[in-house]
Amino acid sequence: MIKSVHVVPSIYTEASGISYCVPKFCDALADRDVEVELHVLAPVSKVFFQTYEIHVHNAWPFVRRFGISPHMRRALATAAKTAQIMHNHSLWMLPNIYPAQAVKGTRCRLITSLHGTLSEYMDRRSRWLKKAVWAFGQGSVLRNSACLHATAEMEYRDIRRKGLSAPVAIIPNGIEIPSEQKRFNNTCEPRRLIFLSRIHPQKGIDILLRAWARLERQHYNWELCIIGPNNSGYFLEMQALAKDLRIERVTFQGPAYGYKKIQAYGSAELFVLPTHSENFGLAVAEALAHGVPVIVSKGAPWSGLEKKKCGWWIDIGVEPLTECLREALTKSSEELFEMGTRGRQWMKHDFSWDRIGKMMSETYEWVLGGGPPPGWVITD
Repeated sequence: MIKSVHVVPSIYTEASGISYCVPKFCDALADRDVEVELHVLAPVSKVFFQTYEIHVHNAWPFVRRFGISPHMRRALATAAKTAQIMHNHSLWMLPNIYPAQAVKGTRCRLITSLHGTLSEYMDRRSRWLKKAVWAFGQGSVLRNSACLHATAEMEYRDIRRKGLSAPVAIIPNGIEIPSEQKRFNNTCEPRRLIFLSRIHPQKGIDILLRAWARLERQHYNWELCIIGPNNSGYFLEMQALAKDLRIERVTFQGPAYGYKKIQAYGSAELFVLPTHSENFGLAVAEALAHGVPVIVSKGAPWSGLEKKKCGWWIDIGVEPLTECLREALTKSSEELFEMGTRGRQWMKHDFSWDRIGKMMSETYEWVLGGGPPPGWVITD
């Protein structure tokens, strides 16, 4: 049995991004008979750890931005002596540098999952701080990884753009498939277009509001719902923008988790994410899994939407989104339901956690045993 040690700085934000993906990823590997333990900094949100062990480490209370934790560093050094795989998730904090230090002088192999941290958009944020962390050891982690993990072709290109030559496993994030699809209902009024993600400048909410302001009077039977947690006051900024644009049919509903999120998808006929940058876009997969067709910008790696006929993949900006919404909002409930059904089938086939666990466990076997790489691993 392969023993894998997974490291992530935080899984504090409930049901969001890396806080969802990493625990589910560990579950999927454990279900494939990979021994898993997860190391994370305190505090930890309510997540399900049914099939593997979790180690929670305290960080220094000052300079929290870097996640300095001598306790985690020592624990990883001990774990690397008996593990075959040390799997680092994300970049730019000390917990993302400790794994490379831990495997030195051992037979343990290092794998790094980027989770969107090398995109051009993210490169522009805190640039000088990242340059310092890169020089301090983050660059060495990536150069010395036996394999890098990208969730899409777009992220693979980000890796090569940085001059990194390690093999890259392109394995998407998984998604839980609801037992039932949202039901077709052609009598619901008003019809609902939803945005469900973090309220953050990265997500393009300002683009959405400007496009919606141009269209809402032409589509009186539709309403826009913006759902998500506040981020550094940006929530209030977007509410102010909606007021300045004199938008009448928009609601800001705050975060939605658990059953509340299921209800949100169940009430929607369309989902929209005009993002500037995503390595995957978990909310896109969630919407499709619930049978909701989606509109997504090319800041996210969802080119398959058009091939699968379950959504639109558009350029970033107000004009492209306006034109796309102009088309999408004229479709009947039945047409959108059929698109959503195709999207749900796509998620079942390609994005189940069982399939993701199988792909990564076979990647581990290849890293440890050599031979021809799996079909999803690019070595050049």
